[in-house]
Amino acid sequence: MARATRADACRNRDRLLDVASAAFAESGVETSLEKIAKEAGVGIGTLYRHFPTRDSLVEAVYRHNVDLLCEGAEELSATKQPDEALEEWMHRWVTFVPGKKGLATYLKSVVSADSDLFATSQQRVQATITMLLDRAATAGQIRPGVDGMDLLRALGGVCLMSEPATGGQCGNTIVSLLMDGLRYGAKTPASAR
Repeated sequence: MARATRADACRNRDRLLDVASAAFAESGVETSLEKIAKEAGVGIGTLYRHFPTRDSLVEAVYRHNVDLLCEGAEELSATKQPDEALEEWMHRWVTFVPGKKGLATYLKSVVSADSDLFATSQQRVQATITMLLDRAATAGQIRPGVDGMDLLRALGGVCLMSEPATGGQCGNTIVSLLMDGLRYGAKTPASAR
């Protein structure tokens, strides 16, 4: 029988993921692991207990970031109108992706071809955007029949053009334009709400 993970070990792991995520976004995936451990307030041994290799840490950070992005969609759906939740999630996406290009590139060079990392992540993101689109279309706030993968491809193009140093400003402007297009022909125009 497997032992349950202690609460402090879970906190340490979560803190390491948060610190590593910020460090990788700022300085790249070759950031010193000792520096990450120190900033997380743990020893290097604790980092290696959770993540035996740099590769395992980078993969865990990537999964963690995708989890946060997808889980945030439920929170947005619970607190905003469906079209506003979709728009906010799209803004988060175009801010998130440009800062993670180095992570994905690194992982593609070290993850085996049979790994489910990218396929699982893509499925989660696709399910998330489809859920947001369906809710907004059902509410009549965007036009029906928009394919989630088509929208992800459009957002991907935006992300390829965006530079992390701009803070996603270009991407955010284009998201607003995309939302105008999605709202065009909706059953319930935003002005009628």
